[in-house]
Amino acid sequence: MSISSLSSYDLVLAGGTVIDPASDTHARLDVAVTGDRIAAIGEGLSANAARTIDVTGSTVLPGLVEGHTHIFQYVSAVGAPAEEAHLRRGVVAAADAGTAGASTFAAFRKLVVEANPLRIVNFLNVSVLGLIDFRFGELLNPDTLVPEDALATAEAHPDIVRGFKIRLSEDVVGENWESLLKKSVALAEQAGLPLMLHIGETSEPLPVVLDHLRPGDIVAHCYTGKPYGILDGDHVQPAVTAARERGVLFDSAHGKSNLSFEVARRAIADGFLPDVLSSDTSARNWRGPVFDLLTSISKLVALGAPLEECVRRATVAPAQLLGLDDEGYGRLEVGERADVTVVDWTDEVTLPDAAGNTIVAPRLEPTVVLHGGKEVDIVPWRGLKSA
Repeated sequence: MSISSLSSYDLVLAGGTVIDPASDTHARLDVAVTGDRIAAIGEGLSANAARTIDVTGSTVLPGLVEGHTHIFQYVSAVGAPAEEAHLRRGVVAAADAGTAGASTFAAFRKLVVEANPLRIVNFLNVSVLGLIDFRFGELLNPDTLVPEDALATAEAHPDIVRGFKIRLSEDVVGENWESLLKKSVALAEQAGLPLMLHIGETSEPLPVVLDHLRPGDIVAHCYTGKPYGILDGDHVQPAVTAARERGVLFDSAHGKSNLSFEVARRAIADGFLPDVLSSDTSARNWRGPVFDLLTSISKLVALGAPLEECVRRATVAPAQLLGLDDEGYGRLEVGERADVTVVDWTDEVTLPDAAGNTIVAPRLEPTVVLHGGKEVDIVPWRGLKSA
């Protein structure tokens, strides 16, 4: 941390509680910004500021990093608007999880990556079709998995393609799940990138599927209430624990149909937190039941997960997974990007899961969002009002 009494800061966020898991910081501190960089983090900085925002009583976080979303708007029926659903709700970087395939990647780059202010990367769908419409499984014709096309796209766009994605639900892969999974693992191995695997309604129990995965591969929807999930009764299956111990990662990925409060509650009580906490936002759910990443964090906190650990899994952890930590994302550090999300706890509201259940709990709401030092116009929450 640094304090410079000789320089003048453009803006100071004063008096908030800074939680930055990347630096193990949890303290009441000011955050000073000059231009697009964090100039200082410490006490008593507002006296030297051109402008001060009093955030006393609020929590000051690094700009959030969304590890799993669907934002291929206009091309895919499931694409949510990237800026409105993410940046204007406190997310400064996001990974689209398989909405684009090799045949649609050029459009994804032009219409999404280059057209939005937040940093966007992706997990490329192993099907050349990508996820155009949830009603039609992109791998029901196994010939749509063309390893050469996926590898060529990843090689040509290393700044965007950070892994591959396969949905393994039975209505997506049919009877060919194992051969398609093996091909997907092989192409990810050849590219030197992780494979993200969508579970829920797979044709085989999860332990059978996990046997195919490598360290660094990611299981999405770890709290799904669909068959086959991570639990055996009230406890996490030994095969899931063993997979994590050998380096397989687990992503919460709420989504329209893949977060069960009962599964999450039992898993959290059993000590199982996701490695990445994501929303799995799409056009089908960003007005509910998901809403945004902060609401997904709020739900897991209400179910017993520690706030600081949830923040870690929505900032520095996905930034490291996506290779964005080298660009300064996911942490608050002097000299790095001035991406900051300030939040308050609201009164209790009714929060839904994706399995027809609700809980009544407070919710995190952004009050100030800085993106590269500039204030972002926050859009109001679209959910249910106070309970």
